[in-house]
Amino acid sequence: MPEPTAGLINGEQPRQSRVLFDRVAELYDRARPTYPDALFDDVVRLSGIPDGGHILEIGPGTGQATQPMAQRGYRITAVELGANLAAVARRNLGAFPDVDIWVGAFEDWPLPDARFDLVMSVSAFHWLDHGVALPKIAAALRPGGALAYTTGGHVEGGTSQFFIDAQECYLKHMPGTPPGLRLEPAGMIPLESPITDESGLFEPAQHARHEWLRDFTTQRYIDELSTYSGKLALSDEDREALLSCIRAMIDERYGGRIVKAYLTDLHVVHVAGKAEAGS
Repeated sequence: MPEPTAGLINGEQPRQSRVLFDRVAELYDRARPTYPDALFDDVVRLSGIPDGGHILEIGPGTGQATQPMAQRGYRITAVELGANLAAVARRNLGAFPDVDIWVGAFEDWPLPDARFDLVMSVSAFHWLDHGVALPKIAAALRPGGALAYTTGGHVEGGTSQFFIDAQECYLKHMPGTPPGLRLEPAGMIPLESPITDESGLFEPAQHARHEWLRDFTTQRYIDELSTYSGKLALSDEDREALLSCIRAMIDERYGGRIVKAYLTDLHVVHVAGKAEAGS
């Protein structure tokens, strides 16, 4: 999918694509952004997780969201599909003895007997088979426990003209790119959570919106693009041509630097009939 929609907003991607990230685990760790610290403060506030509580994290990648919660003193059991990503996560989180990383698909992972205070999935929730995952998440939570997950991605802002100009490269080198794609402003994107709201398993969601900017040099931006599933799914020839085109555009038209705008929407839901409001 072209860069303006590379980060989906309540969208869908083919589930088979979720295995692609494991091919570039070290680059993923180096290139992917962390998140605003306030996001994790909101997870704690809205979920009501007690001090020292136990978190089940789904799809930790290399630990970008795991570490901020581990630093806050929580015990974390994380389930990561990719063995290479999990290996990097274990390395990154080696200083936290209360973090355990398991390898496998959450849908197939056997739940332990103990129940969790919080299930968390940051930038991975859209990859799940929700028909299987949501009942399993509800079963994993103790009474009063909560699910916290995020949606969001790349939105209008930052060096806006670059992201318009970059469509030239996608139209030439990414098959299936429709013409005229444009990023949406964050204010045009509803703050909603239909997947959990319509499941019947959870209370209505509480939400918190985070908009943020990230500065890129040319190489830093190419590195991040190289970890996106849409780019990884391209042929080697198409991927190299696309990235070369974007690289040249940033260097020649934008002086080797751009700014990208992100939206991260947090949704926190308690198990239906068992909610305990966050403070």
